[in-house]
Amino acid sequence: MSVRRLAEDAVQPQGFAFSAQNAEWVEATIRKYPEGRQQSAVIPLLMRAQEQDGWVTKAAIEHVAQRLRMPMIRVLEVATFYTQFQLAPVGTRAHIQVCGTTPCMLRGSDDLKRVCREKIHEHPFHLNESGTLSWEEVECLGACVNAPMVMIFKDTYEDLTGERLGEIIDAFDRGEGAAVKKGPQIDRHLSVPTGGLTTLNTFDDEDDAGPDEARKAPQTGGTSAASSGGAGVAPSQAGRVDTHAAETDPTIKGPEGAPKTHPASEEATSVDLTEGRTAGSTGGTRQGPTDAASTDAAAEQKKAETTGGQARTDGPLKAKGAAAEDAVVQAHKRVDDQGRLSPASGTEDLSGKDQTATGTLEGQRTDTDDVTPGPDVGKGEPAKGRRGTKPKASE
Repeated sequence: MSVRRLAEDAVQPQGFAFSAQNAEWVEATIRKYPEGRQQSAVIPLLMRAQEQDGWVTKAAIEHVAQRLRMPMIRVLEVATFYTQFQLAPVGTRAHIQVCGTTPCMLRGSDDLKRVCREKIHEHPFHLNESGTLSWEEVECLGACVNAPMVMIFKDTYEDLTGERLGEIIDAFDRGEGAAVKKGPQIDRHLSVPTGGLTTLNTFDDEDDAGPDEARKAPQTGGTSAASSGGAGVAPSQAGRVDTHAAETDPTIKGPEGAPKTHPASEEATSVDLTEGRTAGSTGGTRQGPTDAASTDAAAEQKKAETTGGQARTDGPLKAKGAAAEDAVVQAHKRVDDQGRLSPASGTEDLSGKDQTATGTLEGQRTDTDDVTPGPDVGKGEPAKGRRGTKPKASE
């Protein structure tokens, strides 16, 4: 982006002050911000100053800085950064901003710039001889569907040709800009297709008729609720397909002369599907098994084994625990635990000091697949392994 500087001192005014009406607006705008954040109003105040004088002067920057208690350099940074702020004098009657972005360029913005050069000045940001007109090229102005277009102050003029823009420039130069039609300059409503609507073309614009008239006016597009006998249908139900049929109409009465059944007799003869069921049932239709009986039995068993949410220490649970512990002890017994006696006391030796690969335990494993009997097995010698490994030092 090119460097933006303030205009020369020769064109700068000596001072600046907001008008009485704008001063009230400034006070109300500053009050919108919380205490200590009033400096956030710098952009609105600069825009108001530009609308009052047509461009942002050095005196206006100083005034805004003083009003918001900001260093002047901070306000100057904002004014020179945003290209929406004009830092030099512009036309007093019209400053024309020509969009030159790709959509407008493809639709003929070069012709618009050529007209500006011929009728205003060869270069942008320069005034015409009378000082009433100026122009510049800008980026996208947000009406690409109506390209090419220009903006004059706050109004847009769209769907332009070079000839039509020349007429608009002449009107503003004569001081008749207020009479120029704004928006699309062709027979087109806002941004609808240039050839007219191809869908939803039977609805009237509510801008032409008031809200009450628009609601009361009949809608001829599609099938209305009134024409189909659905008057009073809620909007949320208007698009639903009508699936009603005479066979399913709940208001249809039974055939004439059919015997009437008393409600008490119907209840007596009805079958309660919930009694003793082993499978679920809903609306008289049987479903797959739900194992309700087994689930209830498991709940009762759990309730019997707990007291207040804690496991009981008596009853069947205690017997189960003792049996489980005994099974664990039996499973971890050594092969030679039964009948093993201590040589000193004659009682059972639980130390396990001599029960290694050279003791009785390994001797009893001579018939297993991973042991090869040695020549001295019966003489108290240990059985050698399949690979003839030597006994460990601990043995």
